[in-house]
Amino acid sequence: MNPSDILVDLEFTPNPNTLKYMTSVALLVAGAQNYPTRAQAEGKSDLAVELFDLNGIAGVMVGKNFLTVTLNDQDSLTELNEKIISTIKNFLASGRKAVNPDAMVSEHAASATGANEVENKIIDILDREIRPAVAMDGGDITFEKFQDGIVFLHMKGSCAGCPSSTATLKMGIENRLKEFIPEVTEVVAV
Repeated sequence: MNPSDILVDLEFTPNPNTLKYMTSVALLVAGAQNYPTRAQAEGKSDLAVELFDLNGIAGVMVGKNFLTVTLNDQDSLTELNEKIISTIKNFLASGRKAVNPDAMVSEHAASATGANEVENKIIDILDREIRPAVAMDGGDITFEKFQDGIVFLHMKGSCAGCPSSTATLKMGIENRLKEFIPEVTEVVAV
């Protein structure tokens, strides 16, 4: 495949330091893989490693048909944007996988085994309603645990460090979970 055959479109996210790059080539079958550092991407996502090597990249999340790239400083956007797009196109044209299938992390690794009825309801609402909505803004939210009425969630991609993430967490996610699951008293980010 030729890099010019691959479309990569920049979309801005609510997080001023995070950009979303939509791709015409599927990157994952489902879900998202988050790499907050280059070290965490090594051996798991060669594409993320190549993006970190551009210098100025603070985080990479690979989604189904998008990448979320967090910059160290939004002032470097103009300088980095063309390099990011070129890196993505060249990588995808090579035919390599964006994420090593053997290194895929389950979104619910902490909860997959031994989840109780309430946890399963929380995970279901997250997967059906909340995660698809935040993915449109280049983010992801995954379940950590449910303890003493409190739901602990991981904010990833554009959600991590976003100025509006507290509002999303409290006004959106917390209200939605409380509406359907009376056992939920609070939602917090970990």
